[in-house]
Amino acid sequence: MIYNSTEMEKEALFNTAARMCAAARTAPKAKGQDSIVAFTLTKTDKNRLADTMEEIGIQLFGEEKAAWYIRDAANVRDSQAVVLIGAKTDCRRIAHCGLCGFSDCDACQEAGGVCGHLLVDLGIAVSSAVNVAAHDNVDNRIMWSAGKAASNMEEFGDDIRWLGIPLSISGKNIFFDRH
Repeated sequence: MIYNSTEMEKEALFNTAARMCAAARTAPKAKGQDSIVAFTLTKTDKNRLADTMEEIGIQLFGEEKAAWYIRDAANVRDSQAVVLIGAKTDCRRIAHCGLCGFSDCDACQEAGGVCGHLLVDLGIAVSSAVNVAAHDNVDNRIMWSAGKAASNMEEFGDDIRWLGIPLSISGKNIFFDRH
């Protein structure tokens, strides 16, 4: 049997996305509490994410100043998949911590703040995931804008803090010459 490079690259990309999700799941977490969730989006769902990114950019900044969101949305459309990694908003209840900027966990929750350890856990999970992509030579970028869009999409919920990682295998890195 002969497999062309396009078929093999598609399989490699999905294998990388799966391994990225596994790396995020097994990444170290504060107090050993796991609140990480991950999804991989392709085709229509990936393009809906890009549409939402553009809508948010225009809503927040107006059409003339939404260039950052529009650029990122174009990268999402041009990618073959997007791995979304999120952390459910909960409080780790680490005594005398203050990483969130509040005096204690109760003050953080009352003010609608976010536990600092949750964000650290998200950063470690995302870093573990992009390390997998880098080792597999799959081009990627961590996008806060994609995460913001995911939090606005009904199926992903608003009780999770998200980051998005578009993935691309092509002859030239689609994330390199961004304007």
